Amino acid sequence: MLRTAAAVLALLCGLPTAARALPSYDEVKADFKSSETLVLDRDGEVLQRVRTDLTVRRGAWTVLGDVSPALRTAMVLSEDRNFYEHSGVDWSAVSASAWGNLWNTRTRGASTITMQLAGLLDEDWKRGAGGRSVAQKLGQTVAARVLDRRWRKDQILEAYLNLVPFRGELVGIDAVSRTLFGKAPHGLDEREAAVAAALVRAPNARPAQVARRACQVLQAMQRAAGRSDCDALDVYTTGALQRKALAASDGIAPHVARALVKQSPGQERVVSTLRAPLQRFALDTLQRHLRELRGRNVEDGAIVVLDNASGEVLAWVGSSGVLSDAAEVDGVTAMRQPGSTLKPFLYAQAIAERRITPASLLEDSPAHIPTAGGLYIPQNYDRQFKGWISVRTALGGSLNVPAVRTLVMVTPDAFGRQLRALGLPLKETGDFYGYSLALGSAEVSLLSLANAYRSLANGGAYSETTTARRTPSAPRRQAIDPRAAFIVGDVLADGNARARTFGTDSVLATRFWSAVKTGTSKDMRDNWAVGWSQRYTVGVWVGNASGAAMHDVSGTSGAAPVWASVMNHLHARERSRAPAPPPGLVMGPARFGDSLEAQRSEWFLQGTEQPLFAIDSPQDGKAKGRSGAPAAGGTARITAPAEGTIVALDPDIPPLRQRLAFSAQGGGRWLIDGKEIGRGQAAQWLPWPGRHRVQLVDARGAVLDEIRIEVRGAGVKVGAKAGVRHP
Repeated sequence: MLRTAAAVLALLCGLPTAARALPSYDEVKADFKSSETLVLDRDGEVLQRVRTDLTVRRGAWTVLGDVSPALRTAMVLSEDRNFYEHSGVDWSAVSASAWGNLWNTRTRGASTITMQLAGLLDEDWKRGAGGRSVAQKLGQTVAARVLDRRWRKDQILEAYLNLVPFRGELVGIDAVSRTLFGKAPHGLDEREAAVAAALVRAPNARPAQVARRACQVLQAMQRAAGRSDCDALDVYTTGALQRKALAASDGIAPHVARALVKQSPGQERVVSTLRAPLQRFALDTLQRHLRELRGRNVEDGAIVVLDNASGEVLAWVGSSGVLSDAAEVDGVTAMRQPGSTLKPFLYAQAIAERRITPASLLEDSPAHIPTAGGLYIPQNYDRQFKGWISVRTALGGSLNVPAVRTLVMVTPDAFGRQLRALGLPLKETGDFYGYSLALGSAEVSLLSLANAYRSLANGGAYSETTTARRTPSAPRRQAIDPRAAFIVGDVLADGNARARTFGTDSVLATRFWSAVKTGTSKDMRDNWAVGWSQRYTVGVWVGNASGAAMHDVSGTSGAAPVWASVMNHLHARERSRAPAPPPGLVMGPARFGDSLEAQRSEWFLQGTEQPLFAIDSPQDGKAKGRSGAPAAGGTARITAPAEGTIVALDPDIPPLRQRLAFSAQGGGRWLIDGKEIGRGQAAQWLPWPGRHRVQLVDARGAVLDEIRIEVRGAGVKVGAKAGVRHP
């Protein structure tokens, strides 16, 4: 007894010092750490809550004015009826509690909200498993008196509501409100407030016990109104307590939010460059369109919107959310084949190198390109050929064969270096991908692809993107000749240029100036639409995170409608003007021989302009044969296949379906190794392994033209077969 008394006496002597060590309200609020990081849009609106502390669930600090009146009332009635009258300690409750302990009867506790807060602020006065000791109770009492003198009542109640444990890992009113009731603290009604208040008294009690306690609180709240409504409260309480916790990330921008949190460790609030209204519209648009495509085996998509001038990301939709079986996969950064969306960079490079002009003629006809690994045979989307066409029509219509012919001029290795200069992360050299690089065989991300298009919007100048607000602008470097970038943009904005493939009423047409390109990878696994206006660049990907092929989804039915909706939304009140041509460009007339295309005005790099574009015809009345010898008599010549073609038989295709087609300008008799196989301008032949001589002869047997080809048997291993790319 003497030792206990001495200990209490020593404690009483030290209480004034301990009480003076209590923190101020401002210090408590400043030291409060949420278990979440709030990612905000550029104007301060919450985009995403990302959990960063897995040991406890704490929301944001909630000021008392943002707590519903019902909850404030319920908490005071439940824990401290005389809260606003006493000075930190309710002596009447202390007397009642002592009297009850003397006679072994149950009474409400004597611990006030202020005393409980003191226990939350100082571990020395925290209640243990066996309750508080006498010394702890004395210390808590003195601390409560000090708190009441130094703090206002509203500050005490506010801090208490933010620090008190409610259930399990849930601490503070923001966490319990959002977890158990799915709403912010200001929205709690009387029933929800009663359940929350009941949890403070017994955080880990069974639902039935919590419901009984909540009913008592609710009755106390409703007594003044002369009503008592506890109907179905037990069922409601059970349902609320079954909600274990919020997801680790909650909001409308989960993928970019996680990246921003990693970049800013320890921060409770991170301000992004995104616009919350635009992010919300983009997500809703993507989900609505994917629902319209239901039944076509497509469930995922992604959208990114960039500010052309600053490189700031204004919207980042990484997935379709609830529609996806792989919502955690970020479609903005995932690596996928871009299909025809690489063609603008190829044509820009060829124009900059003065190999072609937008009026130059390219042949869209069957091409057989020998490679180290075998024969490469590109095909168009509709498996048809348009003949001789201009570069403007080839790019606008997204034709594959002219693009491959252009890459032959540029070379795959040089084109690969150009793509890297634009920030596209090619894993291999251009020569590794070969001529299929023109059709998008390399893998890129939507973000890097959209930013490369942003370079076109900025006159060929490349700079990195940013998602963090108020970061210094990234330095720019010239990646493409500004004149070539302008011409490519002019082509992609030309509805007439894409009319032969997409029609005149394409979804790609906007009421304001914009340039856009679509693309679809092999087997319809990825569908893209990327383009820009005067101020914005928008990139859209549609497909499946699993890599599964879509069913009957093309560039204009998959990603393009989403692109058009987002771009139209951006320009609902903003104008978009065509860019001004840079120095070194001239506009001149362009006429086309044989009425291949209508006469028009065309842009040229200064020094490359010419008025007439036509197919050269023999001047001496004789066509030159493929072998190098003049063709005897007339202008008949073999137009397909080309000299030196290697035909690789496919073991997966029935032999009778693998006939080789021959065509000629003019006509005659077709001979294979001296044996006639047909007559006229075209013939078909069932290929046979070996080297063969193909001749076109006249009626007298004179050779008009001659080529040599090779057929490799089905069992011979050859290079990759040509894939079909779609516009």
